[in-house]
Amino acid sequence: MKTIQISNFEISNEKPFVLIVGPCVIENRDHVLKLAESIASICNQTNINFIFKASFDKANRTNIKSVRGVNLDRALDIFDEIKTNFKCPIITDVHNELQCKELGNNDIVDIIQIPAFLCRQTDLLVAAGNTKKIVNVKKGQFLSPHDIPNIIEKIQSTMNENILITERGTTFGYNNLVSDFRSLEIMKKYKFPVIFDATHSVQEPGGSGKSSGGKREFIPILAKAAVSIGIAGIFIETHNDPDNAPSDGPNMLHLKDLKELILKLKDFDNLSKS
Repeated sequence: MKTIQISNFEISNEKPFVLIVGPCVIENRDHVLKLAESIASICNQTNINFIFKASFDKANRTNIKSVRGVNLDRALDIFDEIKTNFKCPIITDVHNELQCKELGNNDIVDIIQIPAFLCRQTDLLVAAGNTKKIVNVKKGQFLSPHDIPNIIEKIQSTMNENILITERGTTFGYNNLVSDFRSLEIMKKYKFPVIFDATHSVQEPGGSGKSSGGKREFIPILAKAAVSIGIAGIFIETHNDPDNAPSDGPNMLHLKDLKELILKLKDFDNLSKS
């Protein structure tokens, strides 16, 4: 089973789970720094290794008028502050090869994330692999877990073995996603660390007409089920005021509920790996 080193901890299906956590998108510097401070405090209290996540650009929005985020240069300055102040690794998603190249030219972002809708884009996967950074690929909502070896092979073609695979639900249309937990066990057989995205799995794509809906009350249920299988990490988007967040608010966990959920997940994780 593959183990990936990041910062001062390891990511593996056999190690204690790590938490990928943060807001959907960078709204502004002050907000994201305050959120990062709260998250770091909660993770320190619960003794959980975490990777801070935020998108600098949300290119895949339902409506053309939807908020996208900030530009990459501004985001890198903000990520650098977060990394320096809270001593945590950083993950963010990319949408094209140029962004991969820019992120590969510095040490600020530790993990490059490939969005689910782009997981089959060969040139993007190769560009991400060529950075030699860790690459986290969101399994497309339209793929079966048996398709994952093709994605892995594309990144491996760059001589990069630092690969994470994230499950985020499967779509059958009609603004809904279904989580098939068999996929976690299937993907573990490919030897790379498997992450479960507990917040996008409760998303309802386009469910609100001009934006996506979601049912955040199911986040703890799905997260506990995933951890009980024994995986490398849980991905959770969180916000201090999700009902008024500019992106993915309905499927983000309220910050006030994060600590309690982490403690419960640790119990399930210890049991599954004991």
